[in-house]
Amino acid sequence: MQNEHQLLGSGNGRKQERFGSFILNRPCPQAIWLPQNSLEADAIFSREEGTKWTFEKKIPDSWNVRVEGILMKIALTDFGHVGLFPEHAGLWSWMGDRVVPGSSILNLFAYSGGATLSLAKRGASLCHLDASKGMVQWAKDNGALNGLSGAPIRWIVDDAIKFLRREVKRGVRYDGILLDPPTFGRGAQGEVFKIERDIQELLELCKELLSQKPLFLVFSCHTPGLTPIVLSHCLGQMFQKPVEAFEMLLASEGGFSIPSGCVARIDYAG
Repeated sequence: MQNEHQLLGSGNGRKQERFGSFILNRPCPQAIWLPQNSLEADAIFSREEGTKWTFEKKIPDSWNVRVEGILMKIALTDFGHVGLFPEHAGLWSWMGDRVVPGSSILNLFAYSGGATLSLAKRGASLCHLDASKGMVQWAKDNGALNGLSGAPIRWIVDDAIKFLRREVKRGVRYDGILLDPPTFGRGAQGEVFKIERDIQELLELCKELLSQKPLFLVFSCHTPGLTPIVLSHCLGQMFQKPVEAFEMLLASEGGFSIPSGCVARIDYAG
């Protein structure tokens, strides 16, 4: 299965990646080592003297790349994001190996829909939630790219905790839940989310929403200081199940891989 993303080099606080036909150079604070390769690129994002992209060649407003069998729309945002976090792609396959047709899966803080669409291709029924209307539309666009516009996916724009409380009252249950909460965020109506303050309620609600025979729970995070051990403690304490926790890596062939957040997960079938 061909992946059209590649980490080409890193160092001096930068990383260079190929997304399809274009090479992007972006900040990477953890890459404090010396550069391994030339960091020339078609587009460069900088936070110095204002946040901006500079271009060495003409870049389209958007283009598509295939990652783990899923087509994803790439676009350069004002925050330096591009609509894809490649370090998550390995989780798509892990979850996909555990779902069966008809499995009910909840994807919280779901961003541009890579995990949602990967699981939908495996026959799962999805609830995709993000507080950003624009990101949910981006995910829908990705769904159309993959021929999944008619798949059983509920596209929800809402505050995660408010939505979960309502789902508990409605008696809804899910066979699998994945969540990738931000350090800080705002809900659809301006609600404030702070991970250190809100993570316990978030996990407790997720626990209430799991079906009687769940498949998995996956908790990923990019918040500095929330290490695999921290996430493992949180899940182990809340769910009373064995937890696997590790750093997510932006992998490089022949170069240094970049630690990019961490994940803790419970495999109920394991």
